[in-house]
Amino acid sequence: MEDPKMKLHCGFLFPNLATMFGLHEKGLDFELVFVDWVAGESKTKAFLTNLNPFGQVPVLEDGELKLFESKAITRYLAEQYKDVGADLLPNDPKERAIMSMWMEIDTNQFLPLASTLIRELIIKPYQGLATDFTSVQENKEKLSKVLNIYEARLGESSYLAGESFTLADLHHLPPIHYMLKMEEEGVKDLIYSRPNVTAWVEKMKLRPAWLKTVVKGDNIFNLMRQRHLPIQFDSPCHELTVVAQTTAMVTGNN
Repeated sequence: MEDPKMKLHCGFLFPNLATMFGLHEKGLDFELVFVDWVAGESKTKAFLTNLNPFGQVPVLEDGELKLFESKAITRYLAEQYKDVGADLLPNDPKERAIMSMWMEIDTNQFLPLASTLIRELIIKPYQGLATDFTSVQENKEKLSKVLNIYEARLGESSYLAGESFTLADLHHLPPIHYMLKMEEEGVKDLIYSRPNVTAWVEKMKLRPAWLKTVVKGDNIFNLMRQRHLPIQFDSPCHELTVVAQTTAMVTGNN
């Protein structure tokens, strides 16, 4: 009996990239199902019943298991497939607790500020909406203070949880990837003015799994642009939805 691949239903924003990044780090074969939220299919009864009642992506199907929320998905991959590919979980309980702490810091301190910059400087211009530059400046200043703490931490260890790359690091790179695309004065300097943060980011960007993720992410973004110009977003930090059931890109480890 053929072993079915996992399916990843996703769009192009950073939670989707984080999930793809995790799959590639584990070297797992999966089918990538492009999620085109503009078509409205994520709000159908079938999607809400069978995939995610909140109508958002990413959603991972692994056999009978269906998971949504990017951090839940990557944690599952790291635990269920611990002996496959890169080990993304520290073995030491104290280091694992530190990893979990930095994942919470990402959720509560880093990501709200970074996602606001992404919305104001990438999503809004793509929609044809005006950027709130007051919000941009306020969030740059707040994020600068947060990244000072990261700079100090990364002066003590190569990665957030210690000397090994873990899920805590993995989830930071996708939003940073978008920040480094911004032309707004001072955004890139939030990263590159801090030598320890810069070294951390540059090491992660060279990981083979990330290079694969970027290629697939760019393909999805280009497909979205070809289908729908301009893209409309229905909430400030909406994880792109809508499964285009007739359009699936099958990917493996290559």
